Amino acid sequence: MYALTRLGRVAVAAGAALVLVTGLSTSAQAATGPFDYVSVTHGDLTLDDPDNDVCFLLPGGALRATNGTNTRATLYAEPGDCESQVVGTLQPGMARNFEGGTLPRAVQFG
Repeated sequence: MYALTRLGRVAVAAGAALVLVTGLSTSAQAATGPFDYVSVTHGDLTLDDPDNDVCFLLPGGALRATNGTNTRATLYAEPGDCESQVVGTLQPGMARNFEGGTLPRAVQFG
């Protein structure tokens, strides 16, 4: 009886450790690859392997953007505000010119 109780405790501890490790590893996901854009004020800029679900500021707004990551990029109108109006979405490998329209001033991946 004692051996079964001890075995049960070991199994519960191992299961809890597995859940913790698995849960922590999925919370730190990042897109792989570069997100290139041309800033009105700063010229050519790149975000390398940007974290998913983080709102990135695009200083001065992006005239053009190329999503070289493996994750969808959603572009927003307000500086650093990824709850503002969506200006566009770029799937992996896509590029877009925003000249003559609303310039994206923030981007979020995932």
